[in-house]
Amino acid sequence: MASKLLRAVVLGPPGSGKGTVCERIARSFGLQHLSSGQFLRESLRGGGEVGVLAKQYLERGLLVPDHVITRVMMMELEKRREQHWLLDGFPRTLGQAKALDGICELDLVISLNIPFETLKDRLSARWVHPASGRVYNMDFNPPHVQGVDDLTGEPLVQREDDKPEAVAARLRKYKDAAKPVIELYKSRGILHSFSGTETNKIWPYVYTLLSSKIPPVLSDEEN
Repeated sequence: MASKLLRAVVLGPPGSGKGTVCERIARSFGLQHLSSGQFLRESLRGGGEVGVLAKQYLERGLLVPDHVITRVMMMELEKRREQHWLLDGFPRTLGQAKALDGICELDLVISLNIPFETLKDRLSARWVHPASGRVYNMDFNPPHVQGVDDLTGEPLVQREDDKPEAVAARLRKYKDAAKPVIELYKSRGILHSFSGTETNKIWPYVYTLLSSKIPPVLSDEEN
């Protein structure tokens, strides 16, 4: 089992704790945590062709379209053909899932199902450090100093789409795009869904599932 490369994806709406779960899986099982948001920020800083393209959308206040995110991810995954990895934030649409099919076969897809009210509360309390992507939650993961990033001392911002009035529309949009992706992976028998309101309560079940696929490098208690 250890000789086979493990290719896994974590799906979940904004505010589902996807990033936290991915970090724990990466640490516990030695997988590379590949975040689409992180790669997008790096491509913007790098100034290559795709970064310039993405910047044109962001500067006009638009979402970076599917095909640009797909190009960023395909370039990064091509570099990691011989590595175990875990995707976070990709694929979000059926088009992205089909592009991913073109370069690898997934072993495992984890879907996090969190109640709508919980997501709404979490997102409305969320503030970010734009340059690094670090996320703070004013309820359970606040910064040391109100309104300021712990590492740089730079100001935190609340994204427009995390503001209460925008959250419901954002969650509906995610659900509509994600539904065919979830159905696709369910039909292949590789989808595993976990429901709950607290990451710490979902985590032991995720750990048990991963342990059946790849030997852990850290015990559950060490997380």
